[in-house]
Amino acid sequence: MLHIVVCIKQVPDSREIRIDPATNTLIRQGVPSIVNFYDLHGLEEALRIKEETGARVTVVTMGPPPAEKSLKICIGLGADEAVLVTDRGFAGADTLATSYVLAKTIEKVEQEWGKVDIVFCGKQTLDGDTGQVGPGIACRLDLEQLTYVSEVKQVNAEQRTVQVGRKLEDGIETVETRMPVLITALKELNQVRRASLPGMIRGHRYKPTVWTTADFPDLDRARIGLKGSPTIVAKTWVPEAKSVNCQWIDGEDAQAQANQLYDGLWDADLPARLGWVQGGASHG
Repeated sequence: MLHIVVCIKQVPDSREIRIDPATNTLIRQGVPSIVNFYDLHGLEEALRIKEETGARVTVVTMGPPPAEKSLKICIGLGADEAVLVTDRGFAGADTLATSYVLAKTIEKVEQEWGKVDIVFCGKQTLDGDTGQVGPGIACRLDLEQLTYVSEVKQVNAEQRTVQVGRKLEDGIETVETRMPVLITALKELNQVRRASLPGMIRGHRYKPTVWTTADFPDLDRARIGLKGSPTIVAKTWVPEAKSVNCQWIDGEDAQAQANQLYDGLWDADLPARLGWVQGGASHG
């Protein structure tokens, strides 16, 4: 039976994100939290593989105690187990420290529930927006990694292969590799399901497994939290709102509107603004 781990993060609702000007960190107090939606697409794909192959799905997150709420949501959607890694020693972690702790967590998940075949992460989080944690986990665990996945084409449990479509700037790349593998999910990967009533009841009653620094005897304390985070946010600022002159284009039909747009753009100053000089080639 395949074992799939899904890494999720509870993030502030992006519509209400604010920055503390003194510390350059996110203000989380009073801001509603949600499950990072890229992670939900990773979970949805894991659940689809579970339905096809009978795989086991374990969800993990590193965060403060209230992150338990997000894990309950994942259980309600269909995950089998959930692990909350929480400790003040993990606070202030950047992507380097976070990927280290999550890699250690996945190793411990293997000890508890069996070998991990596939790890799903969202391509990035709404708050950090770096896209570094998934690849960081893959490097630490020596996993094959398939990033920016927009389609999981095939999962062959017997041959232990995964075939996906990766979204690139100029098209879709089809790649096949062997397990164990880490996949970072795009929103195009699938449509996230809604929890059923029995699922919501199970999620509400579920108590996630909680691990602290004490549960990781080989954890290097110099590589977690602020001590293990070499990157900092040096400065933040809000872009200035600039007024823009605009003009409505009216016309009886599309051709009349196009003619008006052409007349407005093609004025005496246009050649100079485009860098054209007198005596050069003609432009018609």
